[in-house]
Amino acid sequence: MYIVGGHMKTMTGEDIRDGCIRIRDGKIAEIGRRDEVAVHPAPKERVIEVRDGLVMPGIIEAHCHMGITEEKKGMEGDDCNETVDPITPYLRAVDAINTMDAAFDDAVRAGITSAMIGPGSSNVVGGQFAFLKTRGRRVDDLIVKAPAAMKVAFGENPKVNYSGQSKSPSTRMAIAAMLREELTKAVRYGKQKEKAAQNGEDFEEDFRLECWLPVLRREIPLKAHVHRVDDIFTAIRIAKEFHLKMTLDHCSEGHMIAEELAQEGFPAIVGPDLASRNKIEVQNMAFKTVGVLNQAGVMTAITTDHPVSLIQSLPLCAGLAVKSGLELEEGYKAITLHPAMICGVADRVGSLGVGKDADIAIFTGNPMEVFTRTLYTIIDGKVVYEAGRQEETAD
Repeated sequence: MYIVGGHMKTMTGEDIRDGCIRIRDGKIAEIGRRDEVAVHPAPKERVIEVRDGLVMPGIIEAHCHMGITEEKKGMEGDDCNETVDPITPYLRAVDAINTMDAAFDDAVRAGITSAMIGPGSSNVVGGQFAFLKTRGRRVDDLIVKAPAAMKVAFGENPKVNYSGQSKSPSTRMAIAAMLREELTKAVRYGKQKEKAAQNGEDFEEDFRLECWLPVLRREIPLKAHVHRVDDIFTAIRIAKEFHLKMTLDHCSEGHMIAEELAQEGFPAIVGPDLASRNKIEVQNMAFKTVGVLNQAGVMTAITTDHPVSLIQSLPLCAGLAVKSGLELEEGYKAITLHPAMICGVADRVGSLGVGKDADIAIFTGNPMEVFTRTLYTIIDGKVVYEAGRQEETAD
């Protein structure tokens, strides 16, 4: 397949005017100006003429519950939180994601080609997130990285859920203490396993603790649900105590402590700012947060937290952040390159370059503007959405 013409945003270099992309075996094989890439399609090979459109990497949702909290399904389709035990690190999102959820189609139609999906925030430790492509019926075929992160939560949600059950945690102190206790057990378990391996001894793996080893090895981050300033700093305190990678998800009061967060070096996934301020801990959320953090030097991505706000609104949320002070180019990056880097998958998605997955979105213009339409969504080199056609196509 070839994509010819248009304005191409690579996200890692200069824009290409009147460009050309050659796709082979689901990857980008060549990219450059039209006069630099020889267009020699094989018989029946497709050539997409973009003309005046915008060609960019597929949009990425860095934090959502698509397919694990299904739309219009009530309790029967809600598998987001196992609300009987505050510590459930061994749960895997891939075992609950229903790819037939209508949100996947909505994502594809909006040019969203991949998403980080996982458990909610009712538990102190909720379980393992997975990074998936957004088109396909078998979840196993969509996995880019799993596990991709370990969900932990601070603040109101665990407090409300478990104080109502007359059990811990009912305070922020208990949330932090329970997480420290669990991490201490995991560190001890990791040392015991390593010692047994060094001594050539048998070791019985513990299913409930084995899942922590990628976190302790810094292969995947803690994915910390934090809104308030105090919860943000508690999460940072614990991550530093155990020398862990971490993302600050929601970070609703991050604009109040932007300089401190820049010094700490943890990235932020901000949102859902399009939702209502329905809790005390989100009373200061605002679209300006992304821009303030970005200008301070914090790597930022934007989230809808679907279904809290609808996944197809992700590019519009980026537009509202730009309207509130985020630089335009950083707006593009906040829904492409930055989420890819934050989620640990930038070697495959988030930018246009040779060897990257051919996950590409083509729009009539800037997708952050409300009247912009999606023309094509391409995942792994296949056209999965084409404006004006009712059925998906494969090339």
